[in-house]
Amino acid sequence: MRYGYWLPVFGGWLRNVENENMQATWAYVKRLTERSEKIGFDVTLIAELNLNDIKGVEADSLDAWSTAAALAAVTERIELMVAVRPTFHLPALLAKQAANIDHISKGRLTLNVVSSWWADEARKYGVSFEQHDDRYARTSEWLDVLDGVWKQDHFSYSGKYYRVEDNVLKPKPVAKPRPTLYAGGESPAAKELIARKCDAYLMHGDPPERVREKIVDLRERRRKHNLPPLKFGVAGYAVVRETEREAQDELRRITDVQQSAAGYANYQQWLAGTQLEQRVSLADYSVSNRGLRSGLVGTPEQVAERLAQFEASGVDLVLLQFSPQLEEMERFAETVIRRGSSLSAPA
Repeated sequence: MRYGYWLPVFGGWLRNVENENMQATWAYVKRLTERSEKIGFDVTLIAELNLNDIKGVEADSLDAWSTAAALAAVTERIELMVAVRPTFHLPALLAKQAANIDHISKGRLTLNVVSSWWADEARKYGVSFEQHDDRYARTSEWLDVLDGVWKQDHFSYSGKYYRVEDNVLKPKPVAKPRPTLYAGGESPAAKELIARKCDAYLMHGDPPERVREKIVDLRERRRKHNLPPLKFGVAGYAVVRETEREAQDELRRITDVQQSAAGYANYQQWLAGTQLEQRVSLADYSVSNRGLRSGLVGTPEQVAERLAQFEASGVDLVLLQFSPQLEEMERFAETVIRRGSSLSAPA
């Protein structure tokens, strides 16, 4: 199992807690990322939104790409997974930008391809906003161009959405055959696209048995295309405490839902702009990506057991959220990651 976390570019993850002591600043995310790779974390996911989805549109949020480039220069080991939305980037230009960051990081850049869902953000930044299946049709062409210019010299492409002629992209990425492409989605269009054109499937939080069903489905879709096996990741919000009662007390605190919170309107737009397999509750709203449904709340032993169930289901990576991030990551590393390492080490 690999351990990853969402970089708090929005200044926190809790829509019902105003101040989480997590500043949306370069100084904070730099300190956090440098520390995380020293205590056992393997991946950080840097979300790409130009407005603050969690704390409200008037709150600060960091740009994903300049943050990733800066982190590439000051870290040594951690994978930098940057979210990218095809509607906001021409594919050949993004491929050039990503290849450059890949060289700065010595091959540690990966991409999480996300089809846009936030109509207001698109309008505020002058980007066209398309309907769900149209966005996936665009993303399919976008991936073709990205893959082509990364792997081939003098690549040309002509499609409905994109056209490039005799492209030259030098230097090519360090990562071979290309930087890993992650993606998530629960609609049939999303699943089929990921099975055909990506390398890993990222899932919202759900119990291990539900995650296992999704993995079986994607593996079957993948086999039809005669491609290498997919990797699988799942989101989770972690609360680790010495006692179960303490963990449940924290859970009640963070799910005290306030529908007047600054991010509530953004949440409503997200629901309208996606096609989810399951209903989302107001408690799910408190923490993004259905993170609480993964069930990573309890004592170190309980959380470690739950993670073992995910691993047995086929999960390779957990992408975690914590609050406050730095302090809770330290706790998780000490009580869960290192504990697991010591148990699996040879006697």
